[in-house]
Amino acid sequence: ERLRASMREGDTIVRTGGCDATVARLGGDEFVVVLPDVHSEGDVARVARRILEVLSGNFEVRGHDLFVSASIGISLYPRDGTDVQTLLKNADSAMYRVKEGGRGNFQFYSPAMNEKAYARLSMENALRRALERGELLLHYQPQVDLKTGHISGVEALARWRSPELGDVSPADFIALAEETGLIVPLGEWVLRTACSQVRAWQASGLPHVRLAVNLSARQFRQRELAETIAQILEETGLEPKYLTLELTETVLMEDSDNVGQIMRRLKDLGVRFALDDFGTGYSSLGYLKRFSIDEVKIDRSFVQKITSNPENAAITLAIIGMAQSLNLRVVAEGVETEGQLGYLRRHLCHEIQG
Repeated sequence: ERLRASMREGDTIVRTGGCDATVARLGGDEFVVVLPDVHSEGDVARVARRILEVLSGNFEVRGHDLFVSASIGISLYPRDGTDVQTLLKNADSAMYRVKEGGRGNFQFYSPAMNEKAYARLSMENALRRALERGELLLHYQPQVDLKTGHISGVEALARWRSPELGDVSPADFIALAEETGLIVPLGEWVLRTACSQVRAWQASGLPHVRLAVNLSARQFRQRELAETIAQILEETGLEPKYLTLELTETVLMEDSDNVGQIMRRLKDLGVRFALDDFGTGYSSLGYLKRFSIDEVKIDRSFVQKITSNPENAAITLAIIGMAQSLNLRVVAEGVETEGQLGYLRRHLCHEIQG
């Protein structure tokens, strides 16, 4: 009804050639507006802005005020297609680009969108095969105790060497795995493989070190996550005290009650928890207290310029001081120079990684 009202005859914003616009619902939460006799992109942009404005107000449903956002993709005839199917497909591609960018906006279709969509689909298919073909491997980045100088732990980092795509950046395939749900089987593989490796090191007589593994928000939505982790620990023979699960603040914010329950069950097993990328998001001391975090990790973005940027140095020192007062261990990530090492050692950071 609001869409139809925004297209009412006589509205100078949407009258493009004397013909009425067509408004229809395709299904679900998807609607289409057809504007005849469009003279320029500017005409369509004005209509899109009008639609966003009309939909931005509250919807009253059974005494409750509901608010929704709209994402609008636009294709133009004949530039973006000469048949209905092509025009709809390209408008759909543009709409999903808006969703990726945060929603609540509009965008015109461009051929590059299809190229990106095709590349993404190809990578998704290749990633599914990678799990089956054993193309994934783990690198273990050392964590060093600054008091003793000995390796105290390792973080397991997934890497992908694809025969078709070459070495794929974790920034690309981890994000894709998260979007598609592949992060669940991928995460289980990482955890099982890493636990087996650390247990093998122990069995061969090497010093016993802790293993750190990242868990994503998608993994924490699994109801059986705690049981899955307990089963992997039992299968591999790794004692829970050697496993540290790394979470981001985003995970804690999404569904705090559910996350808290899962964490308590895992803490009862003896598993430790680290808060990753601390200081880069909505950092809250309440998280550290409520969720029984054992350690905080200073993000590498602060460490990289710790000796040259006073603000980075001040944030790092504040994190170290806060963690020490709460009896938490502090791990600084991305340590790559002697200068960074010396600075962190002087200011009593517990461990470094890099």
